[in-house]
Amino acid sequence: MNTVNTVSAPAISVAGLDKRFGALSVLRELNLSVADKEFVCILGPSGSGKSTLLNVIAGLETDYTGSVVLGTQRVGYLFQEPRLLPWLTAERNVDFALEGCNVPVARRADLKDHYFALAGLADFRHYHPHQLSGGMRQRVALVRSLCVEPGILLMDEPFSGLDELTARRLRVDLLRIWRESKKTIVFVTHNAYEACYLADRVLVMAQGRIREEIAVKVPRPRDYDDPAIFDINRDVVRRFLAAAELAPESPAVSPIPKADSNPVLQSSGGLP
Repeated sequence: MNTVNTVSAPAISVAGLDKRFGALSVLRELNLSVADKEFVCILGPSGSGKSTLLNVIAGLETDYTGSVVLGTQRVGYLFQEPRLLPWLTAERNVDFALEGCNVPVARRADLKDHYFALAGLADFRHYHPHQLSGGMRQRVALVRSLCVEPGILLMDEPFSGLDELTARRLRVDLLRIWRESKKTIVFVTHNAYEACYLADRVLVMAQGRIREEIAVKVPRPRDYDDPAIFDINRDVVRRFLAAAELAPESPAVSPIPKADSNPVLQSSGGLP
């Protein structure tokens, strides 16, 4: 039996989660708790079930067993690709999301002003996606996700398609925006240093389970080149490699639906 409820805290609580695609076991007895306003990174190899877990939390996957309890009814989702509508300007892409999620009209102008400025895009609201760099398009996607006022923001490798310099700048900017917005963030990545720089906790996932949990006890705001982050990164990489080398209990792959069938998420970056 699936159960999805709303409570005040924690922001996300997952218990005994099992998910299969046919005969393939993707998530196994997975337990997860994320506190309100916490930034959690999930690190794991391809096929470990990371994106499937995000899809379950977002409500895109409903065929599972276990319990998923959220402290909010609105979840934002930022994908690897910006998924902007090319015929609309940056601002109109955000408007499309605001309309689709029924954000009150009286709040829309203030939300757009705030988040476009916070993302450094105040002067690019009337540009079309093809006129923007890859990093700027991803910023627009982030603005779109934040403007619908989600309590929880899920991010599935949003910087993996960018060059390292652009990705680094966006990681720094993301932490600044998170400090302002104080959303609960669950961020999936293959990049151990990215996880250590961003997160309050790094969860190492392999074979459909969370195998390790590492607290990142580095004060915020953080310096990207802080030696303490390098030290934690070494420990995380060691644990990540050990978890990735575990013999699988049964074949597990993750043919993950990326929400192409969900026009609200694909277009708006948010769930009402």
